[in-house]
Amino acid sequence: MRKGKHKATSRLKRGKTKNQSAVKQFAAFFVKPLVWRLILTLVTVGLLYRFYPILVESGAAVLDLFGLGLVLIAIAVGVIVWLVKGRHFPLLTRRWNRFVGGVILAIAIWGALSFFSPGSGILNEATLGGKIGQSIASAPGVVGVLRIIGLVLLGTILIIPDEVWHAITTIGQYCRHAFRRIWARLRRRAVITPGVPAETIPAEPTPAEPSHIEVPEVEQARQVEQVIREHELITTPGGWQLTPIEILDRPVEVELSQDDVNKRARVIEEALVSYGVEAKVVQTNIGPTVTQFGVEPGWDRKYKEIKERDRYGSTQTRLEEVSKVRVRVDRITSLANDLALALAVHSIRIEAPVPGKSMVGIEVPNTVFGAVSLRSVIETTAFQKIRAKSKVAIVLGKGAGGEAIVADLARMPHLLIAGATGSGKTVCLESIICCLLLHNSPDDVQFIMIDPKRVELVVFNGIPNLVAPVVVDTDRALKALRWLNHEMDRRYRQFAQVGVRNIEGYNKDRSLEETLPYLVLVIDELADLMMTAFDEVERCLCRLAQLARATGIHLIVATQRPSVDVITGLIKANFPTRISFAVTSQIDSRTILDTAGAEKLLGRGDMLYMPTEAAKSKRLQGVFVSDSEIQKLVYFWGNQRRPGASLINFDEVDELTSSGQRIGTFKDPLLEEARQMAKEHEHLSISFLQRRLRIGYPRAARLMDALQQEGLVKTPLPGEGG
Repeated sequence: MRKGKHKATSRLKRGKTKNQSAVKQFAAFFVKPLVWRLILTLVTVGLLYRFYPILVESGAAVLDLFGLGLVLIAIAVGVIVWLVKGRHFPLLTRRWNRFVGGVILAIAIWGALSFFSPGSGILNEATLGGKIGQSIASAPGVVGVLRIIGLVLLGTILIIPDEVWHAITTIGQYCRHAFRRIWARLRRRAVITPGVPAETIPAEPTPAEPSHIEVPEVEQARQVEQVIREHELITTPGGWQLTPIEILDRPVEVELSQDDVNKRARVIEEALVSYGVEAKVVQTNIGPTVTQFGVEPGWDRKYKEIKERDRYGSTQTRLEEVSKVRVRVDRITSLANDLALALAVHSIRIEAPVPGKSMVGIEVPNTVFGAVSLRSVIETTAFQKIRAKSKVAIVLGKGAGGEAIVADLARMPHLLIAGATGSGKTVCLESIICCLLLHNSPDDVQFIMIDPKRVELVVFNGIPNLVAPVVVDTDRALKALRWLNHEMDRRYRQFAQVGVRNIEGYNKDRSLEETLPYLVLVIDELADLMMTAFDEVERCLCRLAQLARATGIHLIVATQRPSVDVITGLIKANFPTRISFAVTSQIDSRTILDTAGAEKLLGRGDMLYMPTEAAKSKRLQGVFVSDSEIQKLVYFWGNQRRPGASLINFDEVDELTSSGQRIGTFKDPLLEEARQMAKEHEHLSISFLQRRLRIGYPRAARLMDALQQEGLVKTPLPGEGG
């Protein structure tokens, strides 16, 4: 009995289980995505069929009310969902003007849709802006059009305010220039008299045109006059008009292909790896002449072999890293020639390390060289900052990364420029002079120019900023140096009388007539002067370099012969700021900069600049100023020369003092001892003074000259050079 009951219970349980599995299978069938989507589609179609008349009437009413503004509403809802879902609320706060402007433009588009109705029936209603669009336009006529235009302008101003303001100012300047041209033509017609051609009458008042100025090419003169007519000139308190920047040519930038730069970076990495140096190019700075690749040294890793037995008994060998150290910088710098071969260039320069960065700079010449115009550097923010603080701010060029390199001549305070013939020294001098002429009147900065070559600086003879005409004779150059020493001493006496320390303190709170201008001495070729009068030129230059800074006198000296008999140790000590262009040997580079590197420069303005505060030189491409720009600048300033202005005649400067010694000489402490030796010995020579007094040849030669002037020594021994 018990067994029967147990069997019946089992059959009942199995029946229930089968029924439950069938229900689950039926539910799982309807839960399938394809099935319930099909059911949902059938239900939707049925509802649409059932309520079709009501939907048609409601859709017509909605379209009649909103029109195509429904699309704009959908876009607005999408933007709101994007803001909320993506949590872009800070973007809404920062650029609220663009969101508001977009809403206003959408409203303008909605109103503009109410002017169009291309279809009929429901389509006609759908293509309009609806009743809301008609209310936005307010009227279908001219009033509505003006209202839509006003909304469009308001939205555009809110979205792009800077661009709109720039466009308004540009249009205003164009209208102002057009009005000036029209007014000038009307004035020209009004003053035309019978028998006088119209071309001879000026269009509008310009600065006086003196007849003694040598006019450059006719086209350049016309360009200068056009710039004067079209731009408002700045007038200084002294009545001088400063040169507008538009007188310079617009810069033409040369772009280097980014693919070529990336290809060279890969070549550098592959070449270093092939020589066993792990490194990676992490930065590229594209300059006008060279591209600097910033290479980060990798690691030198040491491994050891470890032999182990696996579970099958076989021996396995693996390498385990024991230590790693950074790759030595010397290993990269020693591969300069190998990298130049891999890159197929003449030479490269390696700066190891780059100041302020943990990488090595590899400077590779560009395939296309670009010129750095004077105007492009003057318009930079870096120059404008220095110009706001100093009257003698100058431009030098652009660095390897394209950054502008500018300097303050008052902080240098003197500049020594050297390099081989044709490397760009004279162009550098001319760019510095032009930069000072662009921003300073003769009341602020004046020049003394010495040009023994007679062809480089004589183009500036027409400007009123010159203290005297450009000096081309060596004897007059020496007199100019003596006069400058006199002027320095005179200024120091003036400073002592009023109790000030420098020219800035003296010119402060003084009238225009009492202020002192800065004086800039420019020497284009120092070697010629040193060969003529070595002792006096060196003595005058060193004295000026040591003392003239406070008086506002600054020296800019250039030479194409960087040898120790021209750039002496005494001159180098007093000219801490130096520029080296391309030279022929490493010896010349060390003579100028006390370091190698200038022999690898490319020429054509490529230079190394060593400022006073820097421990290492910086490579940059110098500024280029064309002959036409110089002539236009000289023509502009030449038109303002004043007939009553007088130039200094250096020939009137006393050459000798009453004692027969030249100005600026000093009494040597060993002169008395040398006199005693001249009395004790019948024959005296320079080498004898060197041995007995333990001094060098130049000082012994000066003592011998002093003894000869006093008559204590008649003639030196033959072969002594004394």
